[in-house]
Amino acid sequence: MAEKKATKAAAPKKEAAAKKAAAPKAAAKKVAAKAELVINAENVGFKAGDVYNALAAAEKALTVKEIAKQAKISEQEAFLGIGWLLKEGKVAGDGEKIVLA
Repeated sequence: MAEKKATKAAAPKKEAAAKKAAAPKAAAKKVAAKAELVINAENVGFKAGDVYNALAAAEKALTVKEIAKQAKISEQEAFLGIGWLLKEGKVAGDGEKIVLA
């Protein structure tokens, strides 16, 4: 009977050792780096151009999400471009959508 208890006690030690060995591998997962958004007049101007071209190509009002997808930019960048174009009076808000003015 004593041998069975010793065998059962040894098994958890082996499992614990195996878990410890596997832990570093799990910690080595790749984490996607967040892209930084550089805000300067040149960069925001380019984003405004991307937004304008997306709206011109669509020839209809688009949501911010649709603009970002069509222009292949992030929604944050789309908002920057829209703000620039709103200030210049080149776009207007139409409910939840943006349209060329």
